[in-house]
Amino acid sequence: MRLETTLILAFLADQTSKAAALIWLQLGVPLPVFSGFSLTLGFNTGASFGLFSERMANAPLAMAAFTGILTAMFWLFALKGKTAMERHGFALIVGGAIGNIIDRLRQGAVTDFLDFSWKTSHWPAFNLADVAITCGAALVLCATILRPRISTVRH
Repeated sequence: MRLETTLILAFLADQTSKAAALIWLQLGVPLPVFSGFSLTLGFNTGASFGLFSERMANAPLAMAAFTGILTAMFWLFALKGKTAMERHGFALIVGGAIGNIIDRLRQGAVTDFLDFSWKTSHWPAFNLADVAITCGAALVLCATILRPRISTVRH
């Protein structure tokens, strides 16, 4: 599969699921799916998991620009990756990041709706872009760990 295909699939899955969430869910009203998982519409003005939300709430363009610069760097990493696993990992990161950038530019915040909890613990809501970014990072990490090392020990 081409890198562009990986990027586009991640982006389309994210944007399609967010469009459905915006149509079918009400802000802050959980729709239980099974124990510990609900679909709950929310908006994140900060970075991942709502970090810096108060500071970035009034600066969606700055947040989009910063994320855009990082995304361009990750695309360069994808093009220069040493293995298919590494290249596609970076393509997933880029596809997810573009989905979140589009949200910031369109509505000033990222649409979140995947809502997990366990007993008294609650994970911050997230979206399929975040899933693509996390899976992409895991692939890059695995590719780095599994990459054959050149021995520098002299025999």
